[in-house]
Amino acid sequence: MRNLTFAAILAAAILVCGCGSQVPQSYAYNAGINIIPIPVELTRNDGSFRLKSSTRICADSSAGVVADYFTAKIGRATGYALGRGDAASDVIRMAVDTALDVPSAEGYTLEVAPDLVTVTGKSAQGLFYGMQTFMQLLPAEIESSERVRGMEWTAPSVTVRDYPRFAYRGMMLDVTRHFNDVDFVKKQLDVLAMFKINRFHWHLTDDQLWAVEIKKYPELTRIGSVRHEQDGAVHEGYFTQEQIREVVAYAAERFIEVIPEIELPGHALAALSAYPQYSCTGGPFTHRLVWGVEPDIFCAGKDETFAFLEDILTEIASLFPGRYIHIGGDESPRDRWIECPDCRARMRAEGLKSPAELQIYFVLRIERHFNSLGKQIIGWDEILEGGVDPSATILSWRGTEGGIEAARAGHDVIMAPGEWLYIDKYQGAPEVEPVSIGGYLPLEKVYSFDPMPEGLTPEEEGRVIGAQANVWTEYMYEPGAPEYFIYPRILAVAEITWSPASRKDYADFSRRIDGALVRLDGHGIDYHIPMPEGPLSDRMVFIDSVALGFANTRHYPMVYTLDGTVPDSRSPLYTDTLRFGENTTLKIATLLPSGKTSRVREIEIVREPLSPATDRPSEPGIVSHTARGLFIDTLAMRDAEWSEPQIADGFARGRVESLDYKNPCVTVYEGLFEVPTDGVYTIFTDQYLLYVDGRPLIVNDGTTAIRHGLNKKTMALEAGRHSFTLVVNNRIVGGWPYTWSHATFYYIAPDSDKIVDIRSTELSH
Repeated sequence: MRNLTFAAILAAAILVCGCGSQVPQSYAYNAGINIIPIPVELTRNDGSFRLKSSTRICADSSAGVVADYFTAKIGRATGYALGRGDAASDVIRMAVDTALDVPSAEGYTLEVAPDLVTVTGKSAQGLFYGMQTFMQLLPAEIESSERVRGMEWTAPSVTVRDYPRFAYRGMMLDVTRHFNDVDFVKKQLDVLAMFKINRFHWHLTDDQLWAVEIKKYPELTRIGSVRHEQDGAVHEGYFTQEQIREVVAYAAERFIEVIPEIELPGHALAALSAYPQYSCTGGPFTHRLVWGVEPDIFCAGKDETFAFLEDILTEIASLFPGRYIHIGGDESPRDRWIECPDCRARMRAEGLKSPAELQIYFVLRIERHFNSLGKQIIGWDEILEGGVDPSATILSWRGTEGGIEAARAGHDVIMAPGEWLYIDKYQGAPEVEPVSIGGYLPLEKVYSFDPMPEGLTPEEEGRVIGAQANVWTEYMYEPGAPEYFIYPRILAVAEITWSPASRKDYADFSRRIDGALVRLDGHGIDYHIPMPEGPLSDRMVFIDSVALGFANTRHYPMVYTLDGTVPDSRSPLYTDTLRFGENTTLKIATLLPSGKTSRVREIEIVREPLSPATDRPSEPGIVSHTARGLFIDTLAMRDAEWSEPQIADGFARGRVESLDYKNPCVTVYEGLFEVPTDGVYTIFTDQYLLYVDGRPLIVNDGTTAIRHGLNKKTMALEAGRHSFTLVVNNRIVGGWPYTWSHATFYYIAPDSDKIVDIRSTELSH
């Protein structure tokens, strides 16, 4: 098992970030060269450079801003007020040389010798990246926001020549499904810059929220930035133009270009809620309260729509000085356009043969406006469907095929295929992770992606300008929640977009991650630490005894306790299957080389007798009864008016066709199901409540969506028939309607891994 050699160090380690604390030694995660992304060329030389309070910084005029940035950063962690000026030794020299022998303006050279550090960039940006590499040669605690006492700040002697593989290295953050504020965005920019990410794609508008101030149209934020959830909760947030400028300037200091996204013609319902006259039907509208694709989009038949959008986009262009603006262009249903007399008139006037051609017209008209403002558009790969100007850049998200097509058609291409770079997916087993949109995307798979597809000519390869990770926040409910999904996967994106493909080595990358996580600690990042996996439930029932085995996705050691205390680096190390014959509470966590642990997994281990099967007479089918209305919780159901019981219609088909999340109600299903053998069964459902043999086994009440069988329970059942009551609360929870989940429950039999849907069994009542 990896990292067991660190156990002694971890037991004694005291991580120091506060004033007055002492660091007894350098930790194991600081050993070796741990730079991310790994440089193009690096030679390890003899000796090391020691950063001291007497160290001076020598910077020419072109390097002054970069020197100021790193002087302040070094000072925070070390307490050193580094002076300026040259010297024969004990100096860090920074310079810009536009003739430097590297093929990119972002390139640099770095020479670390025992008495001197020399960093030269081909541009100020290259110098900035060279200094980031030097910082990663120092102990990881250099990223602390507070002074660290007692640390020896040494960097190994190296010679580095480095430059990026791709010019575009990005991350997209969605702030419309769940809002995160200016401080959160700045925090991410600090960390992205550390790992040489140079584009921040800011998804500012969608069906659920409009999150950017437009002076000419104040209703966009007064109405569009406030979402009233079905249960009465309010989700709101937007960025003022002053805040936008602040973020853009902050990013520029870190050599990151901010790219705004204003969605059109689809994903526009928040805007149409404020200005319904620019739709095809005239509204009225409210924000979309569920995830997915909305049929109401901007009307392509009205000149007023284009005037409205051009006004908005002119203001947007004035806020973002960069080259690019993203216009969306994806998931735009054309149903309303087909029915709209204005859109049909537009098609006749322009000689357009289909709604698809009308969308091409729409995008090209918007693109011309942007071009007149000196901007170039980026769009999701759907904008390829029919043709856009070759100056448009294509962001390929539905796989790599759209990017290949775009490169062959002469477009610049950014790769962001969902299979590898949508970092809103699970990083571990759903039972131990926060709810997600679905799918499984561990760090290793992100790292395995190559942004350069096979089969392109050299000219076409030159049009693949890079890649980005996309962070969609539908299921990231709490402020700051995206960090858990972003990190450390964005570090893999940094390496696959900067470093040569020939330098990729996941085993070495996973070693270097250990130090990078401590650097993230210095920024207060809530990154993902693999959770102990194995048992499917956090309540493990047994009859005689039970054996529990654990693993985690990155093979870190795990520590546990049985006495109710929280496990830490001094707790017993998990080495093999744990066996229990008595009631116990197990607490287990994954242990990092830094001594930090994952969230603690607490498992209640309980001896239970078999719940007896029933032998009462029964009839085929199950019974249901319904109460109409919105019921926020179980207490609200107390006074419900229930329909007469009837044989359930639609139950066997999973989703109940008669139910619509826009017409809330509660439906209760009651009946008997049969299990084949005595033993402990794992049972789960995504629905609201499940009782088995009169016992409340699954309770999925709450404010966040329940999906993918997150809440699994175990129960000892005797072979035969058992009663169940399944409660389907037809309401929206966290953007997810319960009617989108199958109205059923599932079990896994003892000594089996097969999931049985009870709809596939003989049911009775």
